[in-house]
Amino acid sequence: MNGIGSTDLHSLKKIYSGKVRDLYEIDDKRMLMVATDRLSAFDVILDDPIPAKGQILTGISNFWFGRLAGIMPNHLTGDRVEDVVSAAELPQVEGRAVVVKRLKPVPIEAIVRGYLAGSGWKDYCRSGMVSGIRLPEGLQEAEQLPAPIFTPSTKAAVGDHDETISFAQCAALIGAELAETLRAKAIELYLAASQYASTRGIIICDTKFEFGLDEDGTLTLMDEVLTPDSSRFWPADSYRPGSNPPSFDKQFVRDWLEASGWNKRPPAPAVPLEVRQKTADKYREALTRLTA
Repeated sequence: MNGIGSTDLHSLKKIYSGKVRDLYEIDDKRMLMVATDRLSAFDVILDDPIPAKGQILTGISNFWFGRLAGIMPNHLTGDRVEDVVSAAELPQVEGRAVVVKRLKPVPIEAIVRGYLAGSGWKDYCRSGMVSGIRLPEGLQEAEQLPAPIFTPSTKAAVGDHDETISFAQCAALIGAELAETLRAKAIELYLAASQYASTRGIIICDTKFEFGLDEDGTLTLMDEVLTPDSSRFWPADSYRPGSNPPSFDKQFVRDWLEASGWNKRPPAPAVPLEVRQKTADKYREALTRLTA
């Protein structure tokens, strides 16, 4: 009922714990990626997990990895989790783990925005720009942009804040050719996903992709994709430019945290089970709508 905040597998070596995921070494080419029920808000990991969140995230990601496989390769190996962990440890990872390729991460959060919301809206109000991209005057909050824009950020360590950067800064960090490819692929993925989601009554306001390079230097989609943790999903039937619709993502718990008066520095306040359960219900609705 309360969710799984962390995992402790003895059959594999833990090599990393992120905001949500635990990574375990299988061999020099593969890892086990486990989605816990941890929730990160304002770059702080909450003490209270969201029930079944990791399983829901894994289900959504796996759906998108399959659907978008024609656009670019992803990190899934196709190997079974049951074949790499002991039977006694399966309850910790069932439905929430995948076997993935070991990749060299590209140190960029590849953010694509199709609508003007969140930090993008705040930047626009201050400067008329988002990530150095000049936008038309007179746009409203939550309004659809003329075309999706690529607004990268740095990938911060756990507990630190990602920083929005311009495309020129992105190119300086990873090289101009890779930056161009990253931008093109991120926008192509967003457009394909948005078109499908619209048939399910969902608007994808914005999303974040993560990429890695395999041993041959092939750009590969990794981590999670188009989940309520990495995206802002809006119900199409309640969308109106000028205000943010109620979302299917973690915005529900973010709103609660904002209202609590928290200063957004660790430790976060305890989140009541009722709020966490309602957040889980939002996540599950996104899964059901997308995959039903």
